[in-house]
Amino acid sequence: MDRILYTAMSGAKQTMDRQAVVSNNLANASTAGFRAQLHALRAVPVQGDGLLPTRTSVMASTPGSDFSTGPVNATGRDLDVALQGNAWLAVQADGGGEAYTRRGDLQVDGDGVLNSAGRPVIGENGPILVPLGAALSMGADGTVSAIGAGEDPDALVRIGRVKLVDAGDAGLSRGEDGLFRAVNGNPLGRDENARLVSGALEGSNVSPIESMVAMIDNGRRYEMQMKVIESADQNDQRANSLLSMN
Repeated sequence: MDRILYTAMSGAKQTMDRQAVVSNNLANASTAGFRAQLHALRAVPVQGDGLLPTRTSVMASTPGSDFSTGPVNATGRDLDVALQGNAWLAVQADGGGEAYTRRGDLQVDGDGVLNSAGRPVIGENGPILVPLGAALSMGADGTVSAIGAGEDPDALVRIGRVKLVDAGDAGLSRGEDGLFRAVNGNPLGRDENARLVSGALEGSNVSPIESMVAMIDNGRRYEMQMKVIESADQNDQRANSLLSMN
């Protein structure tokens, strides 16, 4: 009977973990540039002294992210940028290291730092500082220009250039902060061919309908696994009662 319990118990645990992933995806269905998290399950034998190979557990398999492109919509805002192809925007993570994002709704904070979701955007010499109150524009290669930043209020002045990278064969993995980093842990070099579109924004690649269906499916699967555990317990109690009667 314990063979059923192993499978149902571990399956219920992984179902709850999968539900958390789906809930997080659904919560970010409207977050610019968000990449959906993936979660799969597989059966594995339970290892340990005295355990037979018939004892099977369920574990997460091939966790990762969906890197497909989200929908791109024109916004007309100069600091909204949509990354083209496999380009990623380099930002400074909380710990000071370099990380990558596709979120392109850029802002300028009170200190004049260009940022994405509060994280400084990395340029040629570190975070990009822009003159407060200047009108900004973004070139296709990531060049940031401003009007009203120099002595001539009508002159277009180059402020810097955001770092655009292409992970290529190196691959990216998502961190706990939601940002992506190279699998090998090393910062990626600037990709001179990477391009962006100004005045447009890439949305999340999460499908709200598919996520809702997945939530319902996970809920029913969890309920089924709980019923299996309950049935196994009831059968075990009946078996013990019969043995005690004999």
